[in-house]
Amino acid sequence: MDLKDMTRAELAKLRDDVDKALKNAEVRELRAARKAAEQAAGEYGYTLAQLATAEPPVKTRGNKGKAVKPGKPKYRNPENPKQTWTGKGRRPAWFAAAIDAGKSAGDLEI
Repeated sequence: MDLKDMTRAELAKLRDDVDKALKNAEVRELRAARKAAEQAAGEYGYTLAQLATAEPPVKTRGNKGKAVKPGKPKYRNPENPKQTWTGKGRRPAWFAAAIDAGKSAGDLEI
């Protein structure tokens, strides 16, 4: 098929046909994906609906199997008391801004 020899009307019809074919292909692929997902869920004794509404599993640390508990806050933003930080991980922007403004970490402790 040589597109250079086609008229604008023929090209527009071709584009419409391609759009329809793409939609049909998407529907077929979605059906196939759903069928494969249902089959995989069924192998574990579940339905897709059960998997979609299931609670996520509790995160564990390594091989110890202990549940991860949120850390206890150590610092509080004086301008917004709802913002806290445990002192672990990346410093929040409000903490860094307070330190840059001359406050000490001790000033922000809870």
